[in-house]
Amino acid sequence: VMLSARAFTAFTASTVMKIGRVLTSPTRGFLTDIPLNPPDPLFGLTEKFKKDVSDKKVNLGIGAYRTDDNKPFLLPTVHKAEEAMWSEGLDHEYATIAGIVEYVKEAQKLLLGEKSTPIDEGRLAGVQTIGGTGALALGGRFLAQYAPTKAIYLPNPTWANHTPIFQLAGLETKQYRYLNRETMSVDIDGLLEDMHAAPAHSIFLLHACAHNPTGVDPTMEQWKQIADVVKENDHFAFFDCAYQGFASGDEETDAAAVRMFANDYDVDFAVAQSFSKNFGLYGERTGALSIAAKDTETKDKVLSQMKRIARGIWSNPPLHGARIVARILQDPELSKEWRAECKGMADRINSMRSALTKNLADCGSTLDWSHIERQIGMFCFSGLKPEQVTKMIDQYHIYLPQSGRISMAGVTSHNVGYLAEAMHAVTK
Repeated sequence: VMLSARAFTAFTASTVMKIGRVLTSPTRGFLTDIPLNPPDPLFGLTEKFKKDVSDKKVNLGIGAYRTDDNKPFLLPTVHKAEEAMWSEGLDHEYATIAGIVEYVKEAQKLLLGEKSTPIDEGRLAGVQTIGGTGALALGGRFLAQYAPTKAIYLPNPTWANHTPIFQLAGLETKQYRYLNRETMSVDIDGLLEDMHAAPAHSIFLLHACAHNPTGVDPTMEQWKQIADVVKENDHFAFFDCAYQGFASGDEETDAAAVRMFANDYDVDFAVAQSFSKNFGLYGERTGALSIAAKDTETKDKVLSQMKRIARGIWSNPPLHGARIVARILQDPELSKEWRAECKGMADRINSMRSALTKNLADCGSTLDWSHIERQIGMFCFSGLKPEQVTKMIDQYHIYLPQSGRISMAGVTSHNVGYLAEAMHAVTK
């Protein structure tokens, strides 16, 4: 096709302009349009705390145990176990997909006791996981694929990470009533009503002990009521057990609810275990997921799918933390010492609860702070309102999340008086 001189000139000019726009326009990357996710509130709080130059600053955000000198605590039994492991020259070969077999067995025995119906009958599937978070994520993926319903009910309130964990696993998240904010106790009537109202075969996330963030646990009589409704409606209980031994100072007391489900009720259930708090193995990411099935044949199928999913996420779990836990729990003397260490940590936190309550009264506060001592575990749901929390941070350099949750591990004999003064000042 022949173009006239005028047409050729116009075509050439248009082409040059297009090429120019391509060459001069900013290049767009493959991920240019990805949205910016806001910083994690808790870890962002810690960063703000680190930048604060005040000599009075107090960090009550992150849930990690501290000594009364506000230092990280390496459990003596963990140190002994590590020394023994190094002396043996252990290798760094892969574990199995399900993890270290002895570790999983010891974790399940710690959870359910020496005499447990699911263990004795061979109905308990279990795998090692990357911390309690990994156990929740693995359990969430398993349930998203095989549960008859695809929604999980979370207590209101609950640990902030529960929602993204289960949503990313493919489950819809819903809520059930948990805390009565007027009495700072379990709203058992609302809880049971919501459980009854949920469709049959629904999944319910339950905190085994030391509910995070409230520190408010059901009584054993209330746990029985919960278990009755779970059985009656063919619900599935998924326990998050992050504080066994650390909450009350006694691992049997802290596991009582899970053991009741296991031994007294013919129901399927799952438990995500974490050994971050009770063994101080925060950075070792040491956890386990156990699922109780109706019979051994079903257990074998469940375990095969747990391993399949684990293989696709992390392939093999890390060795170090699991070896430490297994060694301590298998050694009678170390196990006895570890239990005493757990009690020591729990006792220090409980003593700070009492001290904070007393100091608030000494400051002249006439408010009812008795819930501080009634609550259990690492956290105290103080009842402080968001605007009061903001004053705590801006005026007193005391850092805690907007929910008013206090990490009692950050409270010491050196700062409890100052904390009480600040709480009284923002609430009077």
